[in-house]
Amino acid sequence: MLVASRNRRGPVRLAGLVGMVGALLAVSTGAAATATAEPGPDDALQREVEAIHRTGAVGVAADVTSTGGHDTARAGTAEAGGPRAMPRNGRFRIGSTTKTFTAAVVLRLVGEGRLSLDDTVERWLPGVVRGNGWDGERITVRQLLRHTSGITDPPPPPALKSAEGYRAERFRTYRPRQMVEMALRESHPAPGVPGWAYSNTNYVLAAMIVEKVTGHSWEHEVERRIIRPLGLRDTGVSRTYPFIAGRHASAYATFDDGHPGESTKSTATGTGTDSPGTDVTVLNPSMAVGSGSVVSTAHDLNRFYAALLGGRLLEPAQLDEMKSTVDAPALNAKYGLGIAEIQLSCGGSYFGHRGELLGYVTWAGTTPDGSRTAVVYVTRNGGQDTEEAMTALIDRELCRSGS
Repeated sequence: MLVASRNRRGPVRLAGLVGMVGALLAVSTGAAATATAEPGPDDALQREVEAIHRTGAVGVAADVTSTGGHDTARAGTAEAGGPRAMPRNGRFRIGSTTKTFTAAVVLRLVGEGRLSLDDTVERWLPGVVRGNGWDGERITVRQLLRHTSGITDPPPPPALKSAEGYRAERFRTYRPRQMVEMALRESHPAPGVPGWAYSNTNYVLAAMIVEKVTGHSWEHEVERRIIRPLGLRDTGVSRTYPFIAGRHASAYATFDDGHPGESTKSTATGTGTDSPGTDVTVLNPSMAVGSGSVVSTAHDLNRFYAALLGGRLLEPAQLDEMKSTVDAPALNAKYGLGIAEIQLSCGGSYFGHRGELLGYVTWAGTTPDGSRTAVVYVTRNGGQDTEEAMTALIDRELCRSGS
Protein backbone atom coordinates (compact mmCIF):
# COMPACT_ATOMS: atom_id res chain seq x y z
CA MET A 1 0.00 0.00 0.00
CA LEU A 2 1.06 3.59 -0.46
CA VAL A 3 2.16 5.14 2.80
CA ALA A 4 0.40 8.20 4.18
CA SER A 5 2.14 11.52 3.67
CA ARG A 6 3.84 13.27 6.56
CA ASN A 7 3.93 16.97 7.17
CA ARG A 8 7.11 18.33 5.64
CA ARG A 9 8.20 19.83 8.98
CA GLY A 10 8.19 16.38 10.58
CA PRO A 11 10.97 13.81 10.34
CA VAL A 12 10.80 13.17 6.61
CA ARG A 13 13.03 11.06 4.39
CA LEU A 14 13.33 12.87 1.12
CA ALA A 15 13.00 10.16 -1.47
CA GLY A 16 12.96 10.93 -5.02
CA LEU A 17 10.39 9.84 -7.69
CA VAL A 18 11.45 12.86 -9.52
CA GLY A 19 8.60 14.57 -11.19
CA MET A 20 9.46 17.72 -9.65
CA VAL A 21 7.81 21.02 -9.39
CA GLY A 22 4.70 19.52 -7.69
CA ALA A 23 2.34 21.59 -5.63
CA LEU A 24 2.41 22.35 -1.94
CA LEU A 25 4.10 24.45 0.76
CA ALA A 26 2.56 27.78 1.45
CA VAL A 27 4.02 30.92 -0.04
CA SER A 28 2.73 34.39 0.76
CA THR A 29 2.50 36.68 -2.26
CA GLY A 30 2.13 40.30 -3.12
CA ALA A 31 0.12 41.72 -6.03
CA ALA A 32 3.07 41.99 -8.37
CA ALA A 33 5.73 39.77 -6.83
CA THR A 34 6.06 36.63 -4.78
CA ALA A 35 7.53 36.61 -1.30
CA THR A 36 8.53 33.35 0.36
CA ALA A 37 9.55 32.53 3.88
CA GLU A 38 13.30 32.15 4.23
CA PRO A 39 14.03 28.43 3.84
CA GLY A 40 15.62 26.74 6.83
CA PRO A 41 18.84 24.74 6.57
CA ASP A 42 16.94 21.51 5.76
CA ASP A 43 14.54 23.05 3.20
CA ALA A 44 16.47 21.76 0.20
CA LEU A 45 13.34 21.06 -1.85
CA GLN A 46 12.00 24.57 -1.23
CA ARG A 47 15.30 26.09 -2.35
CA GLU A 48 15.26 23.97 -5.50
CA VAL A 49 11.71 25.06 -6.32
CA GLU A 50 12.60 28.72 -5.80
CA ALA A 51 15.60 28.30 -8.09
CA ILE A 52 13.27 27.04 -10.82
CA HIS A 53 10.94 29.99 -10.23
CA ARG A 54 13.81 32.43 -10.77
CA THR A 55 14.35 31.05 -14.31
CA GLY A 56 11.10 32.64 -15.48
CA ALA A 57 8.36 30.23 -14.42
CA VAL A 58 5.18 31.91 -13.17
CA GLY A 59 4.43 29.07 -10.78
CA VAL A 60 6.31 25.97 -9.65
CA ALA A 61 5.35 23.00 -7.48
CA ALA A 62 7.10 19.78 -6.48
CA ASP A 63 6.13 16.61 -4.67
CA VAL A 64 8.61 14.01 -3.40
CA THR A 65 7.51 10.70 -1.90
CA SER A 66 9.25 7.67 -0.40
CA THR A 67 8.60 4.88 2.02
CA GLY A 68 9.96 7.25 4.69
CA GLY A 69 7.69 10.21 4.07
CA HIS A 70 6.33 12.89 1.79
CA ASP A 71 7.73 16.36 1.05
CA THR A 72 6.27 19.22 -0.98
CA ALA A 73 7.22 22.73 -2.03
CA ARG A 74 5.83 25.50 -4.22
CA ALA A 75 6.80 28.98 -5.37
CA GLY A 76 5.26 31.72 -7.47
CA THR A 77 1.64 32.55 -8.08
CA ALA A 78 -1.39 30.83 -9.56
CA GLU A 79 -1.90 33.70 -12.03
CA ALA A 80 0.74 36.01 -13.44
CA GLY A 81 0.85 39.19 -11.37
CA GLY A 82 -1.88 37.95 -9.05
CA PRO A 83 -1.88 37.54 -5.27
CA ARG A 84 -2.94 33.89 -5.09
CA ALA A 85 -0.21 31.39 -4.27
CA MET A 86 0.31 28.21 -6.29
CA PRO A 87 -2.44 25.82 -5.19
CA ARG A 88 -1.69 22.91 -2.94
CA ASN A 89 -1.86 19.73 -4.99
CA GLY A 90 -3.14 21.66 -8.00
CA ARG A 91 -4.25 19.91 -11.19
CA PHE A 92 -2.50 20.45 -14.52
CA ARG A 93 -2.13 18.94 -18.00
CA ILE A 94 0.70 16.42 -17.73
CA GLY A 95 1.42 16.40 -21.48
CA SER A 96 3.62 13.57 -22.72
CA THR A 97 3.84 11.99 -19.28
CA THR A 98 0.53 10.56 -20.50
CA LYS A 99 2.56 8.16 -22.65
CA THR A 100 3.49 6.10 -19.60
CA PHE A 101 -0.24 5.67 -18.84
CA THR A 102 -0.94 4.54 -22.40
CA ALA A 103 1.98 2.12 -22.43
CA ALA A 104 0.82 0.65 -19.11
CA VAL A 105 -2.67 0.03 -20.52
CA VAL A 106 -1.25 -1.68 -23.61
CA LEU A 107 1.04 -3.85 -21.48
CA ARG A 108 -1.84 -4.88 -19.23
CA LEU A 109 -3.69 -6.06 -22.35
CA VAL A 110 -0.55 -7.95 -23.38
CA GLY A 111 -0.48 -9.61 -19.97
CA GLU A 112 -4.09 -10.70 -20.46
CA GLY A 113 -3.20 -12.29 -23.79
CA ARG A 114 -5.42 -9.93 -25.77
CA LEU A 115 -2.63 -8.67 -28.02
CA SER A 116 1.10 -9.08 -28.51
CA LEU A 117 3.85 -6.50 -28.67
CA ASP A 118 4.87 -8.22 -31.92
CA ASP A 119 1.44 -7.69 -33.50
CA THR A 120 1.55 -5.35 -36.47
CA VAL A 121 -0.35 -2.12 -36.66
CA GLU A 122 -2.08 -3.48 -39.75
CA ARG A 123 -3.54 -6.38 -37.78
CA TRP A 124 -5.48 -4.07 -35.47
CA LEU A 125 -5.86 -0.98 -37.66
CA PRO A 126 -6.15 -2.25 -41.23
CA GLY A 127 -5.49 0.44 -43.80
CA VAL A 128 -4.74 3.18 -41.28
CA VAL A 129 -0.96 3.27 -41.80
CA ARG A 130 -0.76 3.02 -45.55
CA GLY A 131 0.23 5.23 -48.49
CA ASN A 132 3.11 7.58 -49.14
CA GLY A 133 5.44 4.63 -48.64
CA TRP A 134 4.07 3.67 -45.22
CA ASP A 135 2.99 0.10 -44.49
CA GLY A 136 1.39 -0.90 -41.19
CA GLU A 137 2.49 -4.51 -41.81
CA ARG A 138 6.08 -3.42 -41.15
CA ILE A 139 5.41 -1.67 -37.84
CA THR A 140 4.76 -3.47 -34.55
CA VAL A 141 3.07 -2.40 -31.35
CA ARG A 142 6.45 -2.57 -29.60
CA GLN A 143 7.92 -0.14 -32.12
CA LEU A 144 5.09 2.32 -31.49
CA LEU A 145 5.64 2.29 -27.73
CA ARG A 146 9.43 2.52 -28.07
CA HIS A 147 9.39 5.29 -30.73
CA THR A 148 11.21 3.14 -33.28
CA SER A 149 8.44 3.00 -35.90
CA GLY A 150 9.88 5.77 -38.06
CA ILE A 151 6.52 7.58 -38.09
CA THR A 152 6.83 11.32 -37.56
CA ASP A 153 4.62 13.96 -35.99
CA PRO A 154 2.05 15.92 -38.00
CA PRO A 155 2.51 19.67 -38.39
CA PRO A 156 1.62 21.45 -35.13
CA PRO A 157 -2.05 22.45 -34.93
CA PRO A 158 -2.63 26.22 -35.22
CA ALA A 159 -3.52 26.45 -31.52
CA LEU A 160 0.05 25.42 -30.66
CA LYS A 161 1.81 27.69 -33.16
CA SER A 162 0.77 31.29 -32.47
CA ALA A 163 -1.24 33.48 -30.12
CA GLU A 164 -3.69 34.20 -32.93
CA GLY A 165 -3.99 30.51 -33.78
CA TYR A 166 -4.52 29.63 -30.13
CA ARG A 167 -7.35 32.11 -29.70
CA ALA A 168 -9.02 30.99 -32.93
CA GLU A 169 -8.65 27.22 -32.56
CA ARG A 170 -8.26 26.34 -28.87
CA PHE A 171 -11.70 24.67 -28.88
CA ARG A 172 -11.20 22.73 -32.11
CA THR A 173 -11.70 18.95 -31.97
CA TYR A 174 -9.39 16.57 -33.84
CA ARG A 175 -10.02 12.87 -34.47
CA PRO A 176 -7.13 10.48 -33.77
CA ARG A 177 -7.19 9.12 -37.32
CA GLN A 178 -7.09 12.69 -38.62
CA MET A 179 -3.84 13.31 -36.68
CA VAL A 180 -2.35 10.10 -38.07
CA GLU A 181 -3.31 10.97 -41.63
CA MET A 182 -1.72 14.41 -41.34
CA ALA A 183 1.50 12.82 -40.08
CA LEU A 184 1.67 10.27 -42.90
CA ARG A 185 1.01 12.90 -45.57
CA GLU A 186 3.93 14.99 -44.37
CA SER A 187 6.65 12.34 -44.49
CA HIS A 188 8.01 9.21 -46.13
CA PRO A 189 9.64 6.27 -44.34
CA ALA A 190 13.41 6.49 -44.27
CA PRO A 191 15.37 3.66 -45.90
CA GLY A 192 16.67 0.89 -43.69
CA VAL A 193 15.70 -0.02 -40.14
CA PRO A 194 14.14 2.94 -38.32
CA GLY A 195 16.17 4.38 -35.48
CA TRP A 196 14.82 6.01 -32.36
CA ALA A 197 12.76 9.15 -33.04
CA TYR A 198 10.21 10.63 -30.66
CA SER A 199 6.73 10.99 -32.17
CA ASN A 200 3.34 11.64 -30.62
CA THR A 201 1.74 9.83 -33.56
CA ASN A 202 3.04 6.54 -32.16
CA TYR A 203 0.89 6.97 -29.09
CA VAL A 204 -2.17 8.19 -30.97
CA LEU A 205 -1.95 4.88 -32.85
CA ALA A 206 -1.43 2.98 -29.59
CA ALA A 207 -4.62 4.55 -28.19
CA MET A 208 -6.49 3.55 -31.35
CA ILE A 209 -5.26 -0.04 -30.91
CA VAL A 210 -6.46 -0.05 -27.29
CA GLU A 211 -9.89 0.96 -28.52
CA LYS A 212 -9.94 -1.73 -31.23
CA VAL A 213 -8.83 -4.47 -28.83
CA THR A 214 -11.21 -3.58 -25.99
CA GLY A 215 -14.20 -2.07 -27.78
CA HIS A 216 -14.01 0.85 -25.35
CA SER A 217 -12.51 4.32 -25.57
CA TRP A 218 -8.89 4.87 -24.61
CA GLU A 219 -10.08 7.18 -21.80
CA HIS A 220 -12.33 4.45 -20.40
CA GLU A 221 -9.48 1.94 -20.31
CA VAL A 222 -7.09 4.39 -18.61
CA GLU A 223 -9.70 5.09 -15.95
CA ARG A 224 -10.67 1.42 -15.50
CA ARG A 225 -7.16 -0.05 -15.46
CA ILE A 226 -5.12 2.69 -13.77
CA ILE A 227 -6.99 5.63 -12.26
CA ARG A 228 -9.69 3.76 -10.33
CA PRO A 229 -7.58 0.82 -9.07
CA LEU A 230 -4.92 3.19 -7.71
CA GLY A 231 -7.44 5.65 -6.28
CA LEU A 232 -6.02 8.59 -8.24
CA ARG A 233 -8.90 10.88 -7.30
CA ASP A 234 -7.37 14.01 -8.81
CA THR A 235 -6.48 12.40 -12.13
CA GLY A 236 -8.76 12.37 -15.15
CA VAL A 237 -8.76 12.15 -18.91
CA SER A 238 -11.09 13.70 -21.43
CA ARG A 239 -10.91 13.61 -25.20
CA THR A 240 -12.29 17.09 -25.84
CA TYR A 241 -13.06 18.92 -22.56
CA PRO A 242 -11.00 22.13 -22.72
CA PHE A 243 -11.12 23.21 -19.07
CA ILE A 244 -9.22 22.04 -15.99
CA ALA A 245 -11.67 21.34 -13.19
CA GLY A 246 -10.76 21.82 -9.55
CA ARG A 247 -7.83 23.71 -8.03
CA HIS A 248 -5.28 24.69 -10.64
CA ALA A 249 -2.92 27.45 -11.69
CA SER A 250 -3.10 29.18 -15.07
CA ALA A 251 -0.64 28.21 -17.82
CA TYR A 252 1.25 30.64 -20.06
CA ALA A 253 3.07 30.34 -23.37
CA THR A 254 5.20 32.71 -25.41
CA PHE A 255 4.71 32.39 -29.17
CA ASP A 256 7.29 33.48 -31.70
CA ASP A 257 4.74 35.08 -34.00
CA GLY A 258 5.41 38.71 -33.24
CA HIS A 259 1.82 39.15 -32.14
CA PRO A 260 1.31 42.63 -30.61
CA GLY A 261 1.25 42.47 -26.87
CA GLU A 262 2.86 39.04 -26.66
CA SER A 263 6.11 38.77 -24.78
CA THR A 264 9.34 37.62 -26.32
CA LYS A 265 12.38 36.50 -24.37
CA SER A 266 14.83 39.33 -23.90
CA THR A 267 17.58 37.31 -22.22
CA ALA A 268 19.09 33.88 -22.73
CA THR A 269 17.69 32.68 -19.41
CA GLY A 270 14.07 33.23 -20.36
CA THR A 271 13.60 35.93 -17.73
CA GLY A 272 13.30 39.64 -18.17
CA THR A 273 10.07 39.54 -20.14
CA ASP A 274 7.52 42.32 -19.97
CA SER A 275 4.72 39.78 -19.59
CA PRO A 276 4.45 36.02 -19.18
CA GLY A 277 2.86 35.63 -22.61
CA THR A 278 -0.58 34.29 -23.50
CA ASP A 279 -2.81 32.58 -20.95
CA VAL A 280 -3.26 29.13 -22.53
CA THR A 281 -5.01 27.33 -19.68
CA VAL A 282 -8.05 26.52 -21.83
CA LEU A 283 -7.33 23.97 -24.57
CA ASN A 284 -9.22 21.14 -26.25
CA PRO A 285 -6.68 18.27 -25.90
CA SER A 286 -8.10 16.09 -28.67
CA MET A 287 -4.91 16.41 -30.75
CA ALA A 288 -3.14 14.49 -27.97
CA VAL A 289 -5.34 11.41 -27.40
CA GLY A 290 -3.02 8.72 -26.06
CA SER A 291 -0.01 11.00 -26.17
CA GLY A 292 -0.69 13.97 -23.89
CA SER A 293 -4.24 14.58 -22.65
CA VAL A 294 -4.26 13.34 -19.04
CA VAL A 295 -4.84 15.90 -16.25
CA SER A 296 -3.40 15.07 -12.84
CA THR A 297 -1.56 16.37 -9.78
CA ALA A 298 2.05 15.96 -8.75
CA HIS A 299 1.08 13.71 -5.85
CA ASP A 300 -1.12 11.46 -8.01
CA LEU A 301 1.73 11.13 -10.52
CA ASN A 302 4.05 10.04 -7.73
CA ARG A 303 1.54 7.41 -6.66
CA PHE A 304 1.17 6.20 -10.25
CA TYR A 305 4.91 5.83 -10.87
CA ALA A 306 5.50 4.23 -7.46
CA ALA A 307 2.80 1.64 -8.19
CA LEU A 308 4.03 1.06 -11.75
CA LEU A 309 7.72 0.53 -10.96
CA GLY A 310 6.82 -1.19 -7.71
CA GLY A 311 5.10 -3.97 -9.66
CA ARG A 312 1.52 -3.22 -8.65
CA LEU A 313 0.16 -2.50 -12.13
CA LEU A 314 2.00 -4.90 -14.44
CA GLU A 315 3.05 -8.52 -14.28
CA PRO A 316 6.85 -8.98 -14.01
CA ALA A 317 7.23 -9.98 -17.67
CA GLN A 318 5.42 -6.85 -18.89
CA LEU A 319 7.27 -4.57 -16.47
CA ASP A 320 10.55 -6.01 -17.76
CA GLU A 321 9.41 -5.20 -21.31
CA MET A 322 8.63 -1.63 -20.29
CA LYS A 323 12.08 -1.23 -18.72
CA SER A 324 13.94 -2.78 -21.66
CA THR A 325 15.50 0.25 -23.32
CA VAL A 326 17.26 1.40 -26.46
CA ASP A 327 19.49 4.42 -26.94
CA ALA A 328 17.57 7.66 -27.40
CA PRO A 329 20.29 10.11 -28.51
CA ALA A 330 17.93 13.08 -28.75
CA LEU A 331 17.16 12.70 -25.05
CA ASN A 332 20.70 11.87 -23.97
CA ALA A 333 19.04 8.88 -22.30
CA LYS A 334 17.58 5.46 -23.00
CA TYR A 335 13.92 4.78 -23.77
CA GLY A 336 11.77 1.76 -23.04
CA LEU A 337 8.04 1.38 -23.59
CA GLY A 338 6.53 4.73 -22.60
CA ILE A 339 9.28 5.52 -20.12
CA ALA A 340 12.82 6.91 -20.24
CA GLU A 341 15.84 5.71 -18.30
CA ILE A 342 18.10 8.58 -17.22
CA GLN A 343 21.46 8.48 -15.47
CA LEU A 344 21.77 9.87 -11.93
CA SER A 345 24.76 12.01 -10.97
CA CYS A 346 25.23 9.86 -7.86
CA GLY A 347 25.38 6.64 -9.88
CA GLY A 348 22.73 4.35 -11.24
CA SER A 349 19.65 5.58 -13.06
CA TYR A 350 15.97 6.42 -12.69
CA PHE A 351 12.88 5.93 -14.83
CA GLY A 352 10.51 8.75 -15.73
CA HIS A 353 9.11 11.03 -18.38
CA ARG A 354 8.93 14.68 -19.35
CA GLY A 355 5.59 16.20 -20.30
CA GLU A 356 4.53 19.45 -21.96
CA LEU A 357 1.31 20.61 -23.54
CA LEU A 358 1.15 24.35 -24.09
CA GLY A 359 2.29 26.12 -20.93
CA TYR A 360 2.48 23.33 -18.37
CA VAL A 361 5.80 21.47 -18.25
CA THR A 362 6.29 18.36 -16.11
CA TRP A 363 9.15 16.12 -15.07
CA ALA A 364 8.42 12.87 -13.25
CA GLY A 365 10.90 10.29 -12.05
CA THR A 366 11.24 7.22 -9.85
CA THR A 367 13.88 4.85 -8.64
CA PRO A 368 13.86 1.51 -10.49
CA ASP A 369 11.93 -0.19 -7.67
CA GLY A 370 9.41 2.63 -7.24
CA SER A 371 10.44 3.31 -3.63
CA ARG A 372 11.36 6.95 -4.22
CA THR A 373 9.52 9.27 -6.58
CA ALA A 374 9.53 12.94 -7.48
CA VAL A 375 7.41 15.18 -9.71
CA VAL A 376 7.83 18.84 -10.56
CA TYR A 377 5.83 21.10 -12.86
CA VAL A 378 5.84 24.72 -13.96
CA THR A 379 3.12 26.88 -15.47
CA ARG A 380 5.41 28.70 -17.88
CA ASN A 381 8.59 27.43 -19.45
CA GLY A 382 11.37 29.97 -18.94
CA GLY A 383 13.58 28.21 -21.47
CA GLN A 384 16.70 26.07 -21.14
CA ASP A 385 17.44 27.34 -17.64
CA THR A 386 14.01 26.16 -16.49
CA GLU A 387 14.53 22.71 -18.00
CA GLU A 388 17.97 22.35 -16.43
CA ALA A 389 16.73 23.46 -13.01
CA MET A 390 13.83 20.98 -13.18
CA THR A 391 16.01 18.02 -14.11
CA ALA A 392 18.53 19.04 -11.45
CA LEU A 393 15.77 18.91 -8.84
CA ILE A 394 14.81 15.40 -9.94
CA ASP A 395 18.41 14.26 -9.85
CA ARG A 396 19.15 15.71 -6.41
CA GLU A 397 15.95 14.42 -4.83
CA LEU A 398 16.38 10.90 -6.18
CA CYS A 399 20.01 10.91 -5.06
CA ARG A 400 19.11 12.21 -1.61
CA SER A 401 19.59 9.61 1.11
CA GLY A 402 18.17 11.56 4.03
CA SER A 403 16.25 14.66 5.03
